[in-house]
Amino acid sequence: MKIVNSLKTLKNRHKDCRLIRRRGRVYVINKTNPRYKVRQG
Repeated sequence: MKIVNSLKTLKNRHKDCRLIRRRGRVYVINKTNPRYKVRQG
């Protein structure tokens, strides 16, 4: 999992990417291609 500053660009990398907020952190998860997993904060 990568930790990044900007999630808006990463969400556009793949059509299955989802933005999710958990416990004050923002995540991009992708069920079909887990290499796009990203955390912010």
